[in-house]
Amino acid sequence: MATAFVAPVKAPAVRAHAQTLHQAKGAIAGTTPQQQTHATGHRLSTVGLSLAAASGVAAVAGSRRRYNKQARKTPVSLKAVASSDEFVMDEVPPAMVLEADDPSAYTVAILGDLHIDPRDLDHTFEGREHMKKALDESATSNKFLVSLGDLGESKDCTETKQLFSGTTPCFQLAREILDGFGVPFDVVGGNHDLEGIDEFGTDEENLAAYLKYLGKETPQFCHEIAEKVVLIGLGSTAFRTSEFTSHEVTIDAVQLKWFEDTIKNYPASEGYQVFCFSHAPIIGSAVRVLQTNHVVNGCCWLNHSDAVASKKFIQVVRENSSIKAWFNGHFHLSHDYEDSITFPGGNNRGSAVFCQTGCMTARSSRDGRRHSRFLRGNSDGFEICTIDHMNGGRVRLDATVTFAEMCEVPENLEDMAAFEDGEIRECSTIIHAHKHADFDHDAWFQAYVPEDDDGNYVANPDGTLNTKESGKDYGDFDEVSWWHMKDGAVLGCHNGMVIEYDPSTLAPLGMVVSRDELANKRVAVIDDEWGGSALVLYDDLTDDGTVVQPNEDGSYWRKVVRNKMHRMQEMRRVAAAKNWLKQLKGVPEVDVLSSYGPYTTTAGQVMGISTKAVDSKKLAKEQEARLNAP
Repeated sequence: MATAFVAPVKAPAVRAHAQTLHQAKGAIAGTTPQQQTHATGHRLSTVGLSLAAASGVAAVAGSRRRYNKQARKTPVSLKAVASSDEFVMDEVPPAMVLEADDPSAYTVAILGDLHIDPRDLDHTFEGREHMKKALDESATSNKFLVSLGDLGESKDCTETKQLFSGTTPCFQLAREILDGFGVPFDVVGGNHDLEGIDEFGTDEENLAAYLKYLGKETPQFCHEIAEKVVLIGLGSTAFRTSEFTSHEVTIDAVQLKWFEDTIKNYPASEGYQVFCFSHAPIIGSAVRVLQTNHVVNGCCWLNHSDAVASKKFIQVVRENSSIKAWFNGHFHLSHDYEDSITFPGGNNRGSAVFCQTGCMTARSSRDGRRHSRFLRGNSDGFEICTIDHMNGGRVRLDATVTFAEMCEVPENLEDMAAFEDGEIRECSTIIHAHKHADFDHDAWFQAYVPEDDDGNYVANPDGTLNTKESGKDYGDFDEVSWWHMKDGAVLGCHNGMVIEYDPSTLAPLGMVVSRDELANKRVAVIDDEWGGSALVLYDDLTDDGTVVQPNEDGSYWRKVVRNKMHRMQEMRRVAAAKNWLKQLKGVPEVDVLSSYGPYTTTAGQVMGISTKAVDSKKLAKEQEARLNAP
């Protein structure tokens, strides 16, 4: 058990919720297993919170001065021992009981990527029955369902040579399935929900059909489903108009402004709990992501390629402690990872819990597990659960967040006025971690996220980073280093690539140097002789070097993935040209290439693309010489 010390201080009732978090095995996201084993269970500093909670340990974070909130219906299990200043938290939190007559009680069923295929609905219907059973067993009448988007399968499911996702039949079938849950529902659009490119000419037309058939007025939603309990959803609105990959989840400027304004109506100082939903996670959430897929392709975070808009979501979270949790889908990963749920602390994540949501169907799951989320709570706190569709809909408790009776009092009494007004919300966070057999694996490689004091930071880089003497080989997938450029950009070597990270949250942004280019190279950061720095690659066998130039917008990660709609149209033209030439030439096979404007490939994935520097003039001369050769 962990021990918390409470100083007898007179103070008014705090207006902000304190949180007690209990996670299945999970420590704080962003910590390494080595760091997690350093937890002792004793009171920790706020910074130390990011290193807390090895399995079976409760960790308490905050300043030394605390006071109790007013009594609640279901008090947190805290017992006075030894002296009036010392309290002990039970190792196992009490089960949350929802009462039918409690206006603050609620349950929310949360579905990840559905990818409905009309040819294969068994798992979809089975998963629906599991969720209906969990909803039926809830005592409260305040029930709701949220779908996190990607409603249809992105394949030709109807033998029309068209993608099923984003079409009218897809929306109609999705509406029928969602209606069958028997509770009110709403949906946030994902990156596949406007793929009806053969039925609709524009994103606006496609979006209008999506809204019509799903019974929505706007891509976003806001529902107060119980007393002081609010659900907010944000949906993607771009596919054809995406500048780069159409798999980026884009929240338009109108929605973003609406979100910034709407959240102000539900302040923590008035006791509101706000839960947010989007298809992709936000930068700074630190949930598990796949570096060789979503990160390098620029479709990992909301508004990933927009350096300004992508940062606004985490800023809203930081400024509004009423936001208690944020749920996302998108990655088709199950909940059997420590960082499928991440907690406050580490890289300035605000007060929210961030939750990955899996898929109901095995067809869509990357790791074979079939999971959905289930949220239940009341004015005292909430529980986050997994519905395990592979085990008869078993409900697994993953995390408990309890609004504690103890809150921080600022060490500096000059801050007391701000504390009383709710401007400072330093509330106790107690984390209890316990093992789950389901977590005993790590099958999917996650993106590295730099952390202060992780031992991999290169301070003030000047010259070669991986000298012969250092023994560092950045072609080795396990070799890690990261550093700041003079312009503020954060770069690092990991998984045999150079990756760029967001300076504020250290979230991975994308690939800068590909594996083939980095292999056998020395990496140097040098003065550019104009007050800045330059990233240079060279090798020990030649006298050649490469300057890795930043993009025109100041970023470094390579935005090279083409928009899916344009790629599909181009591939259709190539297929037609092949058929025509085979008939014309009377041969079984022909080679057909494409010429482009600024692009040189039809690439829809970064992995496999080389970032090697090309001497176009030299190549042109070599080609001319070949053509003129006798």
